[in-house]
Amino acid sequence: MTPPADRLPVTGPEPAAWSPSPRELERRRERRRRRTRSLLVATLAVVVVFTGLGLAVVRSPGWPRVQALFFDWGHAQASYPEIRDRFWVNVRLFLLAEPVILLLALAVALARSSRAALLVPLRLIAVVYTDLFRGIPTILLILLLGFGMPALQLQGIPNSALFWAGVGLVLSYGAYVAEVFRAGIESIHPSQVASAEALGLGRGQTLRFVVLPQAVRRVVPPLLNDFVSLQKDTALVAVVGGFDAVFAARDYANFNFNYTPYVVVAAFFVLLTVPLARLTDWLQRRYAERERAGVR
Repeated sequence: MTPPADRLPVTGPEPAAWSPSPRELERRRERRRRRTRSLLVATLAVVVVFTGLGLAVVRSPGWPRVQALFFDWGHAQASYPEIRDRFWVNVRLFLLAEPVILLLALAVALARSSRAALLVPLRLIAVVYTDLFRGIPTILLILLLGFGMPALQLQGIPNSALFWAGVGLVLSYGAYVAEVFRAGIESIHPSQVASAEALGLGRGQTLRFVVLPQAVRRVVPPLLNDFVSLQKDTALVAVVGGFDAVFAARDYANFNFNYTPYVVVAAFFVLLTVPLARLTDWLQRRYAERERAGVR
């Protein structure tokens, strides 16, 4: 049965799909032209500057001597296998020291942030620790521990200079990272702590579930910066005879009177630290975008 004509659905022409106006298209073309022009100018500037620097170096009077001492391909090939094998000592030292530093630093930061009267002695110890080990240069701390502790010949603890050099790195960086953690903890607004306490959470629960998750997330970029520095400073173990990549390079250079191995070991450190540095930059940009968007 056909419905009456006045009840038939009214149909009209289909709405046209949206398309940008000629003015919008012109704006897009102009933006593309500007981006292309900026890219070309930046590329040309980079090529000109670095080409000029390269020509200034290779045309300097002392370049042949520097090239022979620091950039000799034969010495690079000869020293590469030993440096490559010993570089794993630096990597292992970094991987072992990093979690210990995190745990030590977090404990010190929590001790310094505590307000309980019973924990005042612990807080004073944490303050003395951070002030002392941030004040001593890392290389001096490694020298003192690397040579001093094995000389004591204590029973039941390792007497390896490499072990005590690693302890020196942990103590030094633990003090710096503790301050990073403390800054993150103190950056949490007091209203969040008050809200947690109003919900019936104790001091420990507030730290665990409210303060620490936000604080740790905020300090990840500066923590990664510290760990980039830690990876480089593992080279300091060579000053106490730790047989790492730098020690291998120094041994080869002293025997052959050529410094090319130092350039080789520097390239190893650059290849390891640059990806971590780029990750740090990406995390900093991501956190800044989340802050602008109001995402916690």
